[in-house]
Amino acid sequence: MPHEFKLTRRVEFHETDLAGIVHFANFYRYMESVEHAFLRSLGHSVVMRQFDPPLGFPRVHASCDFRRPLRFEDTFELHLLVRELRPRSIAYQIRFRRLDPGPAEEVAVGSLVVVCVRKRPDGAMEAVGIPPGLAGQLEAAPPEKLAGPGSPA
Repeated sequence: MPHEFKLTRRVEFHETDLAGIVHFANFYRYMESVEHAFLRSLGHSVVMRQFDPPLGFPRVHASCDFRRPLRFEDTFELHLLVRELRPRSIAYQIRFRRLDPGPAEEVAVGSLVVVCVRKRPDGAMEAVGIPPGLAGQLEAAPPEKLAGPGSPA
């Protein structure tokens, strides 16, 4: 069962600030994009319209520790790991690693926690169990994969 996913991309000019480095807010966009790619790789989406009402996965926590800058045209890898899987939530660790120009090095470590929800008739969101079709495809990463010099405490 999957507990990790990797995505490689290049820094676009519009993602940088006046200093020529990636603006911090874009790291959160990158985390969201690797989460979406991970779910798509499993045949799912963050919006599950096959349910009535549809299910979604809003964030209840997001953080990122920055170690080194990324710059325009740097190539980097996003390494998503399922840190924890609960009946209604998924916690991810996302490691950012610059690949080119080398030498390869970790530049940031992020964390996302998402909760499976549906919208009640009154408009309020209600946490519900992760559908078995998705939950059955996931597992938490082994502790040794989560450990490392940039691991959040």
